[in-house]
Amino acid sequence: MEEIAAVYARSLFEVARERGSLDRVRSEVGQFADAVAEQADLRVFLFSPNFSTEEKKEGLRRAVTDADETVANFLELLVDNHRTPVIFRIRRELDRLWERENRLLPVTITSAVPLDDATVDGIGTAIGQQTGRTVQLTREVDPDVLGGIVLRVGNSILDASIRNRLDQLRKSVATAA
Repeated sequence: MEEIAAVYARSLFEVARERGSLDRVRSEVGQFADAVAEQADLRVFLFSPNFSTEEKKEGLRRAVTDADETVANFLELLVDNHRTPVIFRIRRELDRLWERENRLLPVTITSAVPLDDATVDGIGTAIGQQTGRTVQLTREVDPDVLGGIVLRVGNSILDASIRNRLDQLRKSVATAA
């Protein structure tokens, strides 16, 4: 059975795609989720049973003024069904669906020292050509890598770091002894 957040996210995704407002809807849901995460008073107001559904809907109408009609209706639906607390999971699922729709592939390159732009772009281009997807590159610097790089491509990790090689050598020596 699909998690409730996934059902809501898929429904919102499909309506937004039909209306041609997918990017805007995703952005506005993200902004709303960020605001809820950052403001404790807003969380208390939206999540607390001490406020009625009508009070919450009225508060939403005042707070969310220039939102896409789909987003405004969706947020009211969450309030009506007492599902506002799942907004964070809905956002994650909506982002996942959006990335799949746009054929985006998140790639993180971790190295011991900052890599030059040409090297990073070359890695991204090669991965994009092999996968046929649009690569979203993120770079990180972690001195513990020692040398080489660690690539996280979607959910897969390619660890070509010196640290990893040393760990493997250490294990080999320990089992051979």
